[in-house]
Amino acid sequence: MTSTLDDDRPIGWILTRRDVLALLGGSALVAACAPAAVSSPAVATSAATATILPSCVVRPALTEGPYFVDEKLNRSDIRSDPSTNAVRPGTTLALAFLVSKVNGGACTALANAIVDVWHCDALGVYSDASDPNFGSTKGTKFLRGYQTTDAGGSAKFTTIWPGWYQGRAVHIHFKIRTTAANGQVADFTSQLFFPDAMNDAVFANAPYAQKGVAGILRNAGDGIFQQSGGKLTLSPAKTEDGYAVIFDIGLTAA
Repeated sequence: MTSTLDDDRPIGWILTRRDVLALLGGSALVAACAPAAVSSPAVATSAATATILPSCVVRPALTEGPYFVDEKLNRSDIRSDPSTNAVRPGTTLALAFLVSKVNGGACTALANAIVDVWHCDALGVYSDASDPNFGSTKGTKFLRGYQTTDAGGSAKFTTIWPGWYQGRAVHIHFKIRTTAANGQVADFTSQLFFPDAMNDAVFANAPYAQKGVAGILRNAGDGIFQQSGGKLTLSPAKTEDGYAVIFDIGLTAA
């Protein structure tokens, strides 16, 4: 079953390495790539130095969807609602982005990029939204926030493993905004996914278990996931209090 929301139609595309290199001189943010997919915290500094691109893993742009709200919440731990400080329950997920700039055939760490993250809670509910499936949560801001990348291109978030809702595979939305020297602002928007088997393992526990997985949409059945080419699926590592993962992404920007 694929999403029936017009706002959720896939809009990304997959470029070859030749396509990416041909676009390096562009003035807008036109593609996303990385020297290699990274899922272990042990290599968190891999993007901090320039790297020749023997290969390029393309990260396709995907639809923003209907639930983005530019809350301007500068925070690393996005689990709580700022008005009440109530923390949304769920399995802890430490999510780090390593953002690089692709220029002149090399990747270098990209500082001062704004990384926005937003996703549903353990039961499939988004904050600050109205939807027939969960009603209105207007005025709340849980599971939303942004971080600015540091000198090493890193932006780190503490969140929870997202739940599921009808019509979509389990996913996290993200947006990366950059400002060029001439003041031009560009953004790259996409979504992150999880292996089906890992979702099942997490959802066997509270609070996810109360909803079950009887109606869950697997990755292969999600039309948006099908546009990802497998380049946006995370492989989180188990930690003492949940999971952790690092996502490498390079941007071709001015």
